[in-house]
Amino acid sequence: MSTLFNRNEEKKLPEKITAFKIFVFSLVCSVFFIYPNIAFFSMEREYLGESKSTVHLLFFIFRYLFFATLTWLLIIVNLRKIKTPLFVKRLLCSLAITLIAYGIYIGFSVVLSPKQEWFTGLLLFQFFVIFIFSMLVGHLTFLLSEQRKKEHEIEQLRIENLESRYNALANQINPHFFFNSLNGLASLIRKKNDELTLEYVNKLSDVFRYILQSERKVMVSLEEELGFLKAFIYMMEVRFAGKLVFLSEVAEDKLDLRIPVLSLLPLLENIVLHNTIDSEHKMEVRIWLNESSELVVSNPIFPKLVAPETNGTGLKNLESRFWLLLNRRIRIINDGKTFAVFLPLK
Repeated sequence: MSTLFNRNEEKKLPEKITAFKIFVFSLVCSVFFIYPNIAFFSMEREYLGESKSTVHLLFFIFRYLFFATLTWLLIIVNLRKIKTPLFVKRLLCSLAITLIAYGIYIGFSVVLSPKQEWFTGLLLFQFFVIFIFSMLVGHLTFLLSEQRKKEHEIEQLRIENLESRYNALANQINPHFFFNSLNGLASLIRKKNDELTLEYVNKLSDVFRYILQSERKVMVSLEEELGFLKAFIYMMEVRFAGKLVFLSEVAEDKLDLRIPVLSLLPLLENIVLHNTIDSEHKMEVRIWLNESSELVVSNPIFPKLVAPETNGTGLKNLESRFWLLLNRRIRIINDGKTFAVFLPLK
């Protein structure tokens, strides 16, 4: 049987983000990291003089690209390489990379920088901000990924539970209908009407074909369900010698509405089970759509002299299936004269 819900494969955020996108993100973030240097760039250039302006500009570009590369490396490592919920391990690993990068930067600064800035508080603060920012991005993304994984596992368990419950409910239908159908067939055989018996068997075959195919379906169109009903109606009319009549009043433009498979069968069986159907109590079952696009199945009430032994599983089964599949309740109205069931459609 097909699953009740579409199962989406888990999408892990770190694997969906390419290294190029991370580098572009790092370039943008580095603008904010070196913002103090941008603000003081003109003042430093005037202070150093024209002779060092070119070197100052080149080192400024170097600083920006170095910070961007360091940010990119830390984020890559935190997203792709460090897969642990332990924050301390992530912190130590990121700190080690930052200290190594800081040493490399000082080495370049000693050789290239036109001013001694490698031990300034601003530089230390910039490396600290890059370190904290990249580590938090990686850790928060990891926690988000783990949360999504847990939610996915919970959803899978929920789906499997719903499918098990649905299959158990759906499987209650077939045996009940099977024995009722055999009783009707046995009655025709005793009457020795071969032609009617053969037609009954053909219709019974159509009904069981639909039931077997329903095991691979969950929701069907109203057209399919009503098409199945025609074969079932023939069997009921033969069984009750025309004392059970069905009136279907559903507009053609509404036939594409969807309904849980085999929703009508338990309702019609329920009518036969609980009512007296004979020449004095002709049963007329109406099936129509109301203004709320609910499929209504109604019948007059002719209670049997002896109440049938039943535990009410038919309607409970139906209620459970509609709640599982549509998250909506069916409505039942019993005013003592008419029994009506309102089925929500999708």
